[in-house]
Amino acid sequence: MNTQQDTPSSHCRHHDPHGISDRLALGITRSLRFLADTFFAKRYGNRAIVLETVAAVPGMVGGMLIHLRCLRWMIDDDGWIQKLLAEAENERMHLMTFLEIAKPSWFERVVVLLTQAVFFVFFLALYACSARTAHRLVGYFEEEAVVSYTRYLEEIDEGRVVNFPAPGLAIAYWGLGQDARLREVVLAVRDDEAGHRDVNHAMANALENPRGARVDF
Repeated sequence: MNTQQDTPSSHCRHHDPHGISDRLALGITRSLRFLADTFFAKRYGNRAIVLETVAAVPGMVGGMLIHLRCLRWMIDDDGWIQKLLAEAENERMHLMTFLEIAKPSWFERVVVLLTQAVFFVFFLALYACSARTAHRLVGYFEEEAVVSYTRYLEEIDEGRVVNFPAPGLAIAYWGLGQDARLREVVLAVRDDEAGHRDVNHAMANALENPRGARVDF
C-alpha cells in the first residue's frame, strides 16, 4: 500500500511562454527532452542521472554570477545567492541518490561528463547574456523533470520498475522512514523539482519586471 498520495495535478504546472526569450527557452527544453526520450526511453533511473548532473549546474552558475555582480556594484542579492546555491546542492544530492539506484555503465558516465561540460559552458554564456532567459530555461527544465518523475512513479505503481528499498543516503537526506522504498524517494525528488520550477519561473518574472525584482522565497 502506498503511504503517500500521488497528486500530479498539483505538480504538473506549465508557464505559458511570452515573447522570444520564453519561446527560445521552451524550444531548447523540448529539443533536449526529445534527445533524452530517444536515448533513455523508459530507463528513468539512468535518465535521472543525466538530468541531475545537468540540473546541478544552473544554481551554481547563477549564484556565482550574482555574487560577482553584487561585489562589483556593491548591492544586496535579496537572498538569491543562497537560494540558488541550495538548489545546486539539492540537485547534487539527487544525483548521488540515483547513482546508487541506477548503477550507470562506464559509457553512461562518459555521457554524463561530456553533457555536464557542454552544458556548463552553454549555461554560463546564456546567463551572462540574459539571466531572465536562463532562469526561464531552468523553470522549463524542471517542468519536464516533474513529468519524468511522475512517469517514473507510474512505472513503479504498475510494477514495471521494482520498488526496492531506498538507499541509506536518501533516507538520511530527506528524513524518510527506515522502511522507505524507491517510491518515497521519487516523490521527494519530484517535490524538490516542483519547488525549483516555481522559484526559477519567479526569478525570470522578476527580471522581466526589474522594478519589482524582489522574490519572496
